[in-house]
Amino acid sequence: MTADRPWTRHPRVNTLFQGETLRLRDNRGFALILTILIISLLVILTLQFNNTMWAGLQSSVNLRDGIRLGCIARSGVHCALAVLSQDASEGDSDSLRETWAKSKELSLRSAELFGDGRFQVEICDLSGRICLNRLIDENGAYREAQKKLLTRFLSLNEFGLDPETVGNLVDAIKDWIDADDEVTRFGAENGYYGSLDKPYRCVNGPMHSLGQLRLVKGMTDAILFGGEKDRPGILEHLTVYGDGKININTADPMVLRALSDDIETDMAKDMMAYRLDEKHELSNPEWYRNIPGMGHVRIDPGLVKTSSDYFEVRSTGMAETESMTRQTTAVIQRKKGSPIRIVAWKAE
Repeated sequence: MTADRPWTRHPRVNTLFQGETLRLRDNRGFALILTILIISLLVILTLQFNNTMWAGLQSSVNLRDGIRLGCIARSGVHCALAVLSQDASEGDSDSLRETWAKSKELSLRSAELFGDGRFQVEICDLSGRICLNRLIDENGAYREAQKKLLTRFLSLNEFGLDPETVGNLVDAIKDWIDADDEVTRFGAENGYYGSLDKPYRCVNGPMHSLGQLRLVKGMTDAILFGGEKDRPGILEHLTVYGDGKININTADPMVLRALSDDIETDMAKDMMAYRLDEKHELSNPEWYRNIPGMGHVRIDPGLVKTSSDYFEVRSTGMAETESMTRQTTAVIQRKKGSPIRIVAWKAE
């Protein structure tokens, strides 16, 4: 019988145990990395969800504020309607001395109507502008008085247009709004517009907005909006509404100068000062003859009047901090004996 010997592990067995131990250690390292990756993914998803929730909340707040400011802007338009309606019952003539022309004062009191916002209203008399749709008569021929008016206006030194360019623009505008397809001198009809790289058709009808002027042959943004060499644009002096007669009581100096070849820059300034004086009567469109040095001036009676039928109302709804605004623009028609009405509406 042999003596007991201490138990020893076979070398191969030792090797197996060592390998198993190493694999267990490797698995623990992999589990740690996997845990870190899962936690990181959860953190990223949580942050993304948080950002999405805040973005959605902010969008909801902006939507709410935008709707509220839009309503405030519309309130400004209706306030202007009330002022214009009241003004119509107080007299037959319109001037810049009346309440509707002092819209800034009206805007100052709007903060009292709303707890956390206000509106800013501007009322512009479109009857003090040159109406392009009256350039031609019912037969599509030039109205000579209107043609001369538009030509004088475009020829003002401030715009820097040469006589040839002015004539071509006037002809192109005529061809754009007349019903036929016959080219007027250096104007343009469908043959020209259809040959462009991006062709389009000539309207051959009245303009519904001044934006159509950008499509007329020879017209450029520099002419329309100004800015080139600090020159003004023509757009703010024009309109597509009205009977063609200009309210001499509200027209700006450049339009006043276009009414006659006899009216110079200083005379237009004198006319502006005269009509702002409360003691002067403005119901007769020939009041300009009372100004010293203007007795010889003659304006075609068919070009001027002292009342207004169309107004543009721009109302901006503003938050207290002015961090957000919403604007509504409306064109108002006001005829004596008829209800005041909105003929165009644009909400931004």
